[in-house]
Amino acid sequence: MPLSAPLYERAVSAPPVRAGLPLVIALTGFTDAGTAIGGLIDYVRDELEPTPLAVFSNDVLLDYRARRPLISFDQDHLTGYRPPRLELSLAHDTLGQPFLVLAGYEPDFAWEAFTRAVLDLAEQYSVSSVTWVHAIPMPVPHTRPLGTTVSGTRSDLTAAHSVWQPHTQVPATVGHLLELRFSEAGQSIAGFVLLVPHYLGDTEYPAATLAALDSLTVATGLVFAGDDLREQNREYLEKVDDQVSASDELQRMLQGLEERYDSYMAGSTRATAMIHTGDLPSADELAAELERFLANRPSGDDEKLGL
Repeated sequence: MPLSAPLYERAVSAPPVRAGLPLVIALTGFTDAGTAIGGLIDYVRDELEPTPLAVFSNDVLLDYRARRPLISFDQDHLTGYRPPRLELSLAHDTLGQPFLVLAGYEPDFAWEAFTRAVLDLAEQYSVSSVTWVHAIPMPVPHTRPLGTTVSGTRSDLTAAHSVWQPHTQVPATVGHLLELRFSEAGQSIAGFVLLVPHYLGDTEYPAATLAALDSLTVATGLVFAGDDLREQNREYLEKVDDQVSASDELQRMLQGLEERYDSYMAGSTRATAMIHTGDLPSADELAAELERFLANRPSGDDEKLGL
C-alpha cells in the first residue's frame, strides 16, 4: 500500500553539501545499552549544531502511542510540545571536517521505504562511506575497555576491532537492514556493536558514548572532543565503585567477569584493536555467565546499580 504522505521533506534552508562526505548513522531503538546512542545523538546535536538537510515525517514513521512525545504543563496551560526528531543533517567535527549524520529514533513503520529513501539520499550526496553504531548488554566487566563487534564490507575494521564474531540470529533493527542494503549496493559500510557491561546497561553510561565516538573516529577519521563526557565518566565510575565495594556479591560477580575476560584475552591470537582492546568469551560461555549472575543476584542489586 502506498504511503499516504511524503516520507521526508527537504529543509528549506539546507546548505550546499560537498560530494564524497562520510555518512554516520545513529538511531535509538530496540536496544541502547548504557544509553550509548542516545548520548551520541545528544552530543552531536548539542556540541556540533548540525544543519538539517532532510526531515523525516513522524506521522509516517512513528508509533505515537508506543513512544509518546513530551509536553510541558505550566500551572494552567500547556507549553513546549517536543516531538521526536529523525533528520539527515550536515555537521562538522571538532576540527571542522564536514560529514553527514542521520540521527534520531528508529522508525516504527515503513522500514523498506525508509531504507530506500536513505540509500537514495546517500547516492544523491555521493557519500564516501557509511558507519553506524549501536550497543547491546554483555556480561563483561566495566574495569576493562569496551569491546566491539564489527560487521559490514570493511574487512580492515573487522580484523582490527571485532573482538567477538558469533554465528547467531538476533532481532533486527533498521540499522541492520540499512547495512544489508548498503552492502548489496556495493557501498563501503561498517557497523559497530558496542559490548556494554550488562549490569550497567539500563543506566546512562558515559563510557559507552565515548566508545561510540571512538568507533566513528576509527572508521572515518573524524575527531570529537569528549572532555565533558570523560569527566562525567570519572564521576560515574566513582559511584559504581562505591556501590560495588559495599556489596560482597557484586565484588564476586565483578571478579569472576574480570578473571574470565583476562584469561580469554591472554590466550587470544586475534588482532589487537587500535582503540577497543581485549577479547570476549564464546557465546555459550557468555550465556552461562549471565545465567549464573542472574540466578545468584540478590533482589536488591537492581536498585543498587540503578545509580
